[in-house]
Amino acid sequence: MTTLGHHLDDYLKLHRQLGFKFQRPSLQLPQFVRFVEQERASYVTVELALRWAAKPGISITRRAVRLCMVRKFAKYLNAFDARNEIPPQRIFPYESPRRTPYLYRDKDVLCLINTARNIDSPKGLDGSTYSTIFGLLAVTGMRIGEALNLECKDVDLDQNVLTLRQTKGNKSRLVPLHHSTGQVLRRYARFRDRILPQLSSATFFVSEQGMRVTPNMVYCRYYPIARLLGLRGPAASGNARIHDLRHRFAISTLQKWYKSRINVDQRLPELATYLGHVHVRDTYWYLSATPELLKLATARLQRRKGGRFP
Repeated sequence: MTTLGHHLDDYLKLHRQLGFKFQRPSLQLPQFVRFVEQERASYVTVELALRWAAKPGISITRRAVRLCMVRKFAKYLNAFDARNEIPPQRIFPYESPRRTPYLYRDKDVLCLINTARNIDSPKGLDGSTYSTIFGLLAVTGMRIGEALNLECKDVDLDQNVLTLRQTKGNKSRLVPLHHSTGQVLRRYARFRDRILPQLSSATFFVSEQGMRVTPNMVYCRYYPIARLLGLRGPAASGNARIHDLRHRFAISTLQKWYKSRINVDQRLPELATYLGHVHVRDTYWYLSATPELLKLATARLQRRKGGRFP
């Protein structure tokens, strides 16, 4: 292994020890190191970084992402040897626009769950599995990966608490459930165990073959149902997404707090913790200015000002 390769191994190892999954750099940076070695260079240069990042056929956005990864690695290398050049920032324009979330109505969620419950399958388990997954995502705001990674040992239906392990940011957290949600999960577990008395997977949600349910399997079930209900168009992109259920949970939680006249500012850290965010600012990403939310916020402002605007 070359010196550059050894530095890359140490660089990736350091970030993983700090709690980062670092998946994309782990795949991309070895390709960059091989490129530098093929060019018979011993150090990173701006010219090499630009040529690798701007490989033909790669979009402007991906070029910016690739160069950003190389730039951070080059800064690390520069601390050991100043002959490694650090590429300037913002050479390639990059914007990550916030995609407008689809704001599910209550009836949308109910239709999604009920339609999924009627999925036809040989053993009759798929309908129960996917309807329960969609319902759980809606009432907890969990990420889809967090729900699918749940193992049976992580679902405490006596205390109605879920244990989410090694989630985004390498964090773990407890998610308390409403008793009605616990009843649904308990009913699913009984039905699952009756259909598959000998599970081949430790995960709570399983396919009819007893294997772990993957995100792609959920998407394959979700898209046809969403199109049937008019939540999505005929194309593969646009309109409602599964992840928008997380937006809905955050927004509906704020609406309930406003209606109860709870101090929202004080409670936001609780919502951030429940959603698994490191900082409250990450939670703001999920809060959209819906008409009802604006109306409630305006009413609170009027109360503070004695019914008058300043």
